[in-house]
Amino acid sequence: MASHFLLSAAARTLSLKAIYKGGEDKAYQTFKRLRWPETDGEPVCPACGCLDHYDISTRRRFKCAGCGKQFSVTSGTIFASRKLAFTDLCAAVAIFVNAVKGLSALQLGRDLSVSYKTAFVLAHKLREALSAETRGLGLDGEVEIDGAYFGGHVRPENRKEDRKDRRLRENQSGERRVVIVMRQRKGRTLTFVAKREAEGVALAEQHVAHGSKVYADEATHWDELEAKFPDAGRINHSEAYSADGANTNQAESFFARLRRMVSGQHHFVTARYLHQYAAEAAWKEDNRRLPNGMAFAQTIRLTMASPVSRAWKGYWQRHEG
Repeated sequence: MASHFLLSAAARTLSLKAIYKGGEDKAYQTFKRLRWPETDGEPVCPACGCLDHYDISTRRRFKCAGCGKQFSVTSGTIFASRKLAFTDLCAAVAIFVNAVKGLSALQLGRDLSVSYKTAFVLAHKLREALSAETRGLGLDGEVEIDGAYFGGHVRPENRKEDRKDRRLRENQSGERRVVIVMRQRKGRTLTFVAKREAEGVALAEQHVAHGSKVYADEATHWDELEAKFPDAGRINHSEAYSADGANTNQAESFFARLRRMVSGQHHFVTARYLHQYAAEAAWKEDNRRLPNGMAFAQTIRLTMASPVSRAWKGYWQRHEG
C-alpha cells in the first residue's frame, strides 16, 4: 500500500538537528542566499542597488562602495534590528512551518529558550510575512466562499438563575468576528475578517474575477452572489455536503485547520489579530503538501522580502509606555 506523501522521507527535508549542526555560519549563508537569490547570495545595497561593497566581517555587515551606507543581510526587512542568532531564527522558522495546526508563543519561547514577549512578536512577524504573499491577489475559475465565527466567548455563570442570554448583544464581549474565506479550487486561499458574514458578497466582487463560478452554502445573504456571478452554485448542507460538483468542502477544510489552531493551540485570539492567524492557516493549507525544507525556504524568502513591520517593531514598548 502506498503511503501518504507527508508520511514519506521526501516530505522531511529539514530538521532542527541539521540546523544546529550546521552552525551559525551556515545559517547566515542561508539568509544571504534567500535574501539575494539573483546574485547567489552576494550582497546588494538596499539603498542604491549597488553590487560593489566592502565586508565588515567582525560585525557581519557590509559597506556600499557606491553610497557609503552600511547594511546587513536583514536591513530593511521584517527582521531588521534582530537580536537572535541566525541559527535561532532558522530554528524558529522550522518549528513554525512544522507546526501545521499552529504554534503558541509560549511553546515557541520554550523551544528557543527566549521570553514569551520575544516569541510572541517573532511569531507575528512570520505571520505578517506570510500574509504578504497573497496581498492584492485575485481569484478566478471555480471559487468557494464561506464564513465562520471566532472569538468572543463568554463563560456562562455557575448558577442557572444568574445566567444570561448570550445571544443578545448586550451580553456579548464585542470580540466575536467572522472569518470569510475565498478559496480557488487548485489555487490560493484569501481570508478576511469582518463583523458580518454578509460582507463577503462585496469582498467576492472585489477579489474574484467576473465570469468565475462561485460556490456558497444555503445562507440567504449569499443570494446576492447570483446577481453578480450568474453561474454561481449553491449547496444546501441540510440535504447534502456535495451535489453535482457544488460544495464548499475546500473552504470547510480551511476552517477545520483554523478551528484547531485557535482552540487547540492559542485558546484565545483577539479580534485585533485574528486576521494574522487566519492568514497563517490559509498559507499552511495552500502549502500543506510542500516538503518542510521548501516551506522553510519559502518562509525565509518572504521575511526577506517584507519591509520593517510597522505593527510589530517596538510592540511591547508602545503597549507598556
